[in-house]
Amino acid sequence: MLTNKTSIPAKADALPGRKTPVDPGTKHFLSGENLKPPFASGLEIIYIAMGCFWGAERKFHDTPGVFVTAVGYMSGTTENPTYQEVCTGGTGHTEAVMVVFDPDKISLIDLLTVFWENHDPTQGMRQGNDVGTQYRSGIYTTSQKQLDTATKSKVAYQKALSDRGLGLVTTEINLADEFYYAEEYHQQYLAKNPEGYCGIGGTGVSCPIGLSV
Repeated sequence: MLTNKTSIPAKADALPGRKTPVDPGTKHFLSGENLKPPFASGLEIIYIAMGCFWGAERKFHDTPGVFVTAVGYMSGTTENPTYQEVCTGGTGHTEAVMVVFDPDKISLIDLLTVFWENHDPTQGMRQGNDVGTQYRSGIYTTSQKQLDTATKSKVAYQKALSDRGLGLVTTEINLADEFYYAEEYHQQYLAKNPEGYCGIGGTGVSCPIGLSV
């Protein structure tokens, strides 16, 4: 479902939602790991949004050093939204991926490189043919250190894009608020449906952040 709604609704205008969360299932389709915390000591969590969460999740669950992934909704107003509600543009959320990773096996810098290079962060409330607030680019961090690193990475990638004559990065970068899990059929969707729609693609500009952050 696509939406032409490209403005985040005011809290008073957002859909009301519900007290009961949607059911995401319990296990990762590929690894069999639990989708919900608590996770093992030493693992870190970061949340990313880069368009349709089906393709975005695949980029990360296929990345060595990532322990588990799940898809859901972030940076909106409606409590426990459903996919249908998010698609209306009436919740304010973006489609997001929870990335649980082992920093001893993959650095945050390397994860952010995957993020920047695999979508176009200059498109505002869209990603390719997918239009609406739910497709906006975002990084939602779980520590101040992550936030600082992500912010510096944005500056570095903006320079790389500008050097190629491309536009301004519209990615929102904030400390994470509530992550609402998406419905079970969305979890690891492209692993379950290999011929399914992806909808994300990069700018072709390499990210230099390993050298500058």
